[in-house]
Amino acid sequence: APGVYQLASLLVELDTSDEASRILCADALYQMGRVEEAHKLLLLALSRNPHRSPILARLALLQLKKGFMYDGNQLLKKVIRIGDTSCLLPIMDIFKDEDRKLMQTHCHFRALTILKDRRED
Repeated sequence: APGVYQLASLLVELDTSDEASRILCADALYQMGRVEEAHKLLLLALSRNPHRSPILARLALLQLKKGFMYDGNQLLKKVIRIGDTSCLLPIMDIFKDEDRKLMQTHCHFRALTILKDRRED
């Protein structure tokens, strides 16, 4: 992760508009346990492009990890509204096991709640 971070940081310096390099930097920071820095980098990337599912999904995980369930839910809803959920599966490979389980459990319970509410309606 440190080598990936250094390379991605260089790429961002060469081209400040390179979103993929910013995401790669954030992923490397996350892997190194520097979650707050990853969060800030993702927020910056989101401010430039507010409708990017890969960024929103990563931010959702970080919010859930911090215990901010409402914020995590809102970000996941945006991903679903955008319609690009294909980013979720590859991102799951990046997440640490405990965070992957957190995201899967959270999404599973939210889906069950939605289905239950619809049945009652």
